[in-house]
Amino acid sequence: SRAGPTDFVPPPECPVFEPSWEEFADPLGYIAKIRPIAEKSGICKIRPPPDWQPPFAVEVDNFRFTPRIQRLNELEAETRVKLNYLDRIAKFWEIQGSSLKIPNIERRILDLFSLSKIVTEEGGFETVSKERRWARVATKLGYPPGKNIGSLLRSHYERIVQPFEMFQSGASLSVTCKQRPYESEDVDKEYKPHSIPLRQSVQPSKMSSYGRRANRLQPEPEPTEEDIEKNPELKKLQIYGAGPKMMGLGLVARDKARKKGVVAASRSAWCQSFLLSDPLADEPCTKMTMRLRRNLNNPQFVDSFVCRMCARGDDDEKLLLCDGCDDNYHTFCLLPPLTDPPKGNWRCPKCVAECKKPTEAFGFEQATREYTLQSFGEMADTFKADYFNMPVHMVPTELVEKEFWRLVSSIEEDVTVEYGADIHSKEFGSGFPVISSDRDLTPEEVEYARSGWNLNVMPILEQSVLCHINADISGMKVPWLYVGMVFSAFCWHIEDHWSYSINYLHWGEPKTWYGVPSVAAEKLEEVMKKLTPELFEFQPDLLHQLVTIMNPNILMAHGVPVVRTNQCAGEFVITFPRAYHSGFNQGYNFAEAVNFCTADWLPAGRSCIEHYRRLRRYCVFSHEELTCKMAACPEKLDLNLAAATHLEMFFIVQEERKLRKHLLERGITEAEREAFELLPDDERQCDKCKTTCFLSALACSSCPERLVCLYHAEDLCSCPTEKLYLRYRYTLDELLAMLHRLKVRVESFDSWANRVKEALEQDEGSKIAIQDLETLKAEASERKFPDNELLQRLNTVLSDIQRCQNTSAELLSKTLSRRMTLEELRSLVEKMQNLPCAVTRLEEVQEVLLKVEEFQARAQTLVGAGGVEWSKDPPPAAEELQALLEEGAGLAADAPACLLLRGLQDQGRWLGDVRRTLGPQGGEVTLGVLRTLMEAGCNVPQSAQVETAMAELQELLTIAERWEEKAQICLEHRQKHPLSTLEAIVNEAQLIPVQLPNILSLQGCLSRAKAWVTDLEEIQNGEHYPCLDDLEGLVAIGRDLPVQMEELRQLELQVTSAHSWRDKASKTFLKKGSQHSLLEVLCPCVEKRKQRGGDALDADVDVLGLTAQDLRDPGVMAFKEGERQEKEALLRLQRLNLAKPGPTKEEEQRQGWSGAEPSLGQSVCVCGGLPGLLPHRCHLCRDWFHGGCVAFPSLLGGTSCSPRCWWDWDTRFLCPRCQRSRRPRLETILALLVALQRLPVRLPEGEALQCLTERAITWQGRAKQALESPDLQGALRRLQELRDEGQHSSEEGDDEDEEEDEEEDKKGNAVIVLDRRAAFVRVDFPTRAPDVESLLPLLPALKGPAIELSAATRAHLEDLQLEGDLLEVTLDQTQTIHRVLQAAATPPCHELHTLIELQEQRSSSRGGKAKDSKRKRKSQKADNGLKSQEASESKKTRPLNHTAIQAQAEVGVRMPKRYF
Repeated sequence: SRAGPTDFVPPPECPVFEPSWEEFADPLGYIAKIRPIAEKSGICKIRPPPDWQPPFAVEVDNFRFTPRIQRLNELEAETRVKLNYLDRIAKFWEIQGSSLKIPNIERRILDLFSLSKIVTEEGGFETVSKERRWARVATKLGYPPGKNIGSLLRSHYERIVQPFEMFQSGASLSVTCKQRPYESEDVDKEYKPHSIPLRQSVQPSKMSSYGRRANRLQPEPEPTEEDIEKNPELKKLQIYGAGPKMMGLGLVARDKARKKGVVAASRSAWCQSFLLSDPLADEPCTKMTMRLRRNLNNPQFVDSFVCRMCARGDDDEKLLLCDGCDDNYHTFCLLPPLTDPPKGNWRCPKCVAECKKPTEAFGFEQATREYTLQSFGEMADTFKADYFNMPVHMVPTELVEKEFWRLVSSIEEDVTVEYGADIHSKEFGSGFPVISSDRDLTPEEVEYARSGWNLNVMPILEQSVLCHINADISGMKVPWLYVGMVFSAFCWHIEDHWSYSINYLHWGEPKTWYGVPSVAAEKLEEVMKKLTPELFEFQPDLLHQLVTIMNPNILMAHGVPVVRTNQCAGEFVITFPRAYHSGFNQGYNFAEAVNFCTADWLPAGRSCIEHYRRLRRYCVFSHEELTCKMAACPEKLDLNLAAATHLEMFFIVQEERKLRKHLLERGITEAEREAFELLPDDERQCDKCKTTCFLSALACSSCPERLVCLYHAEDLCSCPTEKLYLRYRYTLDELLAMLHRLKVRVESFDSWANRVKEALEQDEGSKIAIQDLETLKAEASERKFPDNELLQRLNTVLSDIQRCQNTSAELLSKTLSRRMTLEELRSLVEKMQNLPCAVTRLEEVQEVLLKVEEFQARAQTLVGAGGVEWSKDPPPAAEELQALLEEGAGLAADAPACLLLRGLQDQGRWLGDVRRTLGPQGGEVTLGVLRTLMEAGCNVPQSAQVETAMAELQELLTIAERWEEKAQICLEHRQKHPLSTLEAIVNEAQLIPVQLPNILSLQGCLSRAKAWVTDLEEIQNGEHYPCLDDLEGLVAIGRDLPVQMEELRQLELQVTSAHSWRDKASKTFLKKGSQHSLLEVLCPCVEKRKQRGGDALDADVDVLGLTAQDLRDPGVMAFKEGERQEKEALLRLQRLNLAKPGPTKEEEQRQGWSGAEPSLGQSVCVCGGLPGLLPHRCHLCRDWFHGGCVAFPSLLGGTSCSPRCWWDWDTRFLCPRCQRSRRPRLETILALLVALQRLPVRLPEGEALQCLTERAITWQGRAKQALESPDLQGALRRLQELRDEGQHSSEEGDDEDEEEDEEEDKKGNAVIVLDRRAAFVRVDFPTRAPDVESLLPLLPALKGPAIELSAATRAHLEDLQLEGDLLEVTLDQTQTIHRVLQAAATPPCHELHTLIELQEQRSSSRGGKAKDSKRKRKSQKADNGLKSQEASESKKTRPLNHTAIQAQAEVGVRMPKRYF
């Protein structure tokens, strides 16, 4: 697992600024405003307003770039020193035929570089060993004391480091020196060299043509003229560094004709040609030479087999071939000479000397893969997610920061990232919108394309110095793009020419910055040189190469102030002149950066040129040329920039005058004018300090290819003075003239300011014209004077003049949108008088003021001192007051007295309204009127009269609202109050002279309550009990009244008792789910019958329609009339239904009742279909009904009648239309009537029940009388005899078959039930009665009639039966009459057969359902598993009869028929 991050302490945060939209409108002005604060930190962050969100303008599909490769631990200065040292020592041991293995001590690798450095500081190996300082060495290396680590360090040093140090010192070393093995518990780690010098060359990128540093920024080595001629590759040498800029170096060809043929060489070629050259050989040993020697077919191959020391090829057996360079050496030519050829790999002295060579300049190599934004982003996100093992957006920035500084300091952990840096926006497109002819921009894009914060616009703003440079300097005037990934870094550096820089992060993850202020720049350089002198020894300008980073904590520990910040998407970071900065990316992002220079930068830019001159560093542009170009056109400069340019030009002219004077003193008098700006930069660079010359340079006619600046006039050449001549751009007089023009430009502001002061301070008698002020304003705009106090005052005065002229014109023409007050008019006149120029129409405005003041004086005499009452009593008349107000309204301005007069007028009107309202003739006053008067009284001028009237109104309103609140409480139903209490409240409230809505509502409630009591008394004092409907209406009314009444409670109890009785009666009579009401069931009714799709058969065949009102007195007569109509309608219905033909057998087979469509007049049953299979007639209405639609009676009816007594079979069937209720017995009805007698309420259902009971008792008497006649008594006796005979014959038949059926009886008396354990349990049953199946064979043997009745008796009994069937009461006589009539008729075999089949179908369907339920229970038992025996038996015995039927049906065991 990866080691945890070190304890990196983040530096303090840099300043963060959030400008307003007004401040944001001027970019360079805002930066100048924050500079005093931000410059102290070196960098700052700016958050634009939230709505400033420029669109991303890069064409993503066409954006392709090649990033640089960064190895993190090679970036850090101290780590790179250690890696270089390890590479050299590893090279040394490789030459000796061994590999370097770094030991592990205390679970970390040994820092060999620090060990060597500390031992050297302590006096060397011999001194440390002699004085026993190895424990001190261990402590300095950070190892804990007391573990004998000093001896380990001595052993490792003596074994690994000391041989290398001795070799470095030049001591003689045996060729066969080997690294001695060391036995320890820790396994030594084999070191793999980083080979930093082999990766330092970076080929020029495609956009190198735009690079401003490709041949300027790197100091030149000191090669001889001969080296340059032999190695033309040295003339062009490029190096690209880290960070936000591209850098390189090169050598300038001195021969102009030859420089076009110069070809850039890679750094590796430079290393091989320069560092591998043998000082003892005549010919440099280059890679090309080595390659030729390895080619056997090459003509030079034979010449290579000669000794490099003596140049002879004899004694081949003594020639040694070097394994490093393939050169040959005689064993006796070596120093010291070898007696025998060495075993293994052998290196020649030249290769051995290679590890002594100095460390070379460090750079970055380009990646080999070209990326798009999408592919680079996928790679970057994948790398970060895999490295931290979490989604990229969840990695904390603090964790990334600590891990970055841990990695750059690690020797053993190599992490490589890629960074798309210094991508030229002119070729690949800027992230900001740019106005060009390539494509049209939207209005929003145009706005951002012209914004000063657009990095393409900022460098060329009018206040920017860089706008005066014509060339597009890449990275300074033209932005560069940066595509970063996690850990990709930009190293410590300052901007070219110490300019400002601004960086904008378009999108992506944050970029972490570190900054050092300019005052600490030299301190930072001093600390880095002190800590890593090995790097600066051979690269003095290392910090200018943007390739070195150092931990901010180390810098802070040495006194360098450092700040940090996290730049998020949409934020700017600005670096100030000579402020060192570095940083790294938190993840995948896209940024854009550019330089800019303001007027305050000019002194820093001059100091930077002096600094470059000391370092012999190339310039990007000529500072003198830039200054002179601005001085040439002073009128176009901003005043601040002109002042700064004047000061800068003054220093330049003074210095130039001194340098030219020094040349004259040397005797150099020849001179020629030279337009240096037309020459390429490499042709006008000082040969000594590489400064770009502009004002002057010293040249030699004998050495035309060289020139120097005047600071290095002594270093040009050794030619005589007569050969030297001055090349100049301007004469001193011309420079002084330019300086004078700048001075005039700067001092023009002072002249203008004096004239403005004189114009603004004119006295009354010497005012100037308005045109003179406007001329001064135009001059300020033309000369581009900065915004200042005088200009603001001038603009204010001109605005006041324009405003006064417009206001006075509107005042005199009376077109003002709002009338002016007297004070505003006075202020206008005063302002017009105080203006520094003469204003027209002042006299007219003064005349208006006099009129208004005169009116004010007259009106003020009528008003009292306080302005709230009249000064005289009585007040002026209404006509006089109105005339005065009209006069004031005609003035051009409002006098304050007008407002007082209007207020007093409104006050008088309001007092009159109050008197009329509260007076005796005011009529009824409402609460709304009182509140309106109160509100109006607050808006009139207050006086004693007004306050008195307001107090009266407030008192009356308070009393009225209090009574309203009381009435509102009484009207709410939360708590009802007695009638007397409410009457007292109403009577007291009526004394208030205000109309109160709640009191009126309460009074209405009292009236309704009294009327309710009167109605109740009338009902209760009537002849009969009150009806339930009347009582329910009274209860509903009483509940809505907010009055507490004792009678209401009694009524509610009576109504509740009546409802309870009706509910009980409904349960007694009504079937479950019945569609009829109790009243409909109790009253006679004639159902309306219609054919399907037809009209009514008869107009008088309709529902009887007896209601509660019909049953009031005389209710009995209505009931009697209903009985008559019911009987007549039923007789008609019987005739109609009897006319319907029944289905024949052919029809039954051809069509079923359920499948055929009924024809007109043939619909039957409740379903409205045709007569189908197994139809049966209703005994009352005689209509047909299907067996599957209604329930038919059971033939045997559960009685013990003989099967041969067919007249006792229950064949009496009443359809649901005829039997609408449960038909309770008469005894139950009589109990209901007894309860009804206790109710003090009349119910329509009670009246109907009494009539029904009376009707049933009357019919019962008639039926008893008829059955007691001699004829019917004889018939009944005959029927009893037949029953007895049938019973006797049945018992004999049973005796005869007793023996035959003994076994069957045993089987029939028992049923076998299969339980879940597959055990049989026998259950005994009593003998059962015959079932319906036994009746079917008896039908052909039935004979009848059983008795004889006369026609009159039969007709009388049929009439009684008809009336008894109409009764919704069950009476025994009804069944007796039915059996007598059935016995007197022929046996209805067809009907009996139909009923038997229907009952069989019903039994079979029940049996099937029983089988299904049994199978379901068996499956549930099988799923649930076995249970206890007791639970099993209880489950079997609970549904005993039903289980027996199921078992008998399944196993075929015969059972007694009475159980079916």
